[in-house]
Amino acid sequence: MEGDLYTGFGNGNQVDGKLMQTFQKSFIQVQDILDQNRLLINEINQNHESKIPDNLSRNVGLIRELNNNIRRVVDLYADLSTSLTKSTEASSEGESRGTSRSDSKHSQKRVRSGLVLGFHLNPLSQIS
Repeated sequence: MEGDLYTGFGNGNQVDGKLMQTFQKSFIQVQDILDQNRLLINEINQNHESKIPDNLSRNVGLIRELNNNIRRVVDLYADLSTSLTKSTEASSEGESRGTSRSDSKHSQKRVRSGLVLGFHLNPLSQIS
């Protein structure tokens, strides 16, 4: 699968198989953590409703675990953003070396998440 190319992101850019595997692996990890968080939150709520001192003190550790899981999810998304940015930049460098298209209609915009998205400056150029 490594080295395979996929058309992605709705703009015709190609993404290699290694990047897709990274995304898939990361999203599975994120989903597993979120599933675990759901269970933790349920247990925290049950302990809180019970008002039993031992259960309430147990919540301290459960909330710490929940916070650590949230940090892990944030880190995974940050890593994904970095991987996508690097891939997009490498793809853009390859395109600029391989073609001589005019950049007058194209620009890049960096969004808060760190992703680089291409867009047309002239919206009428999209109409056929």
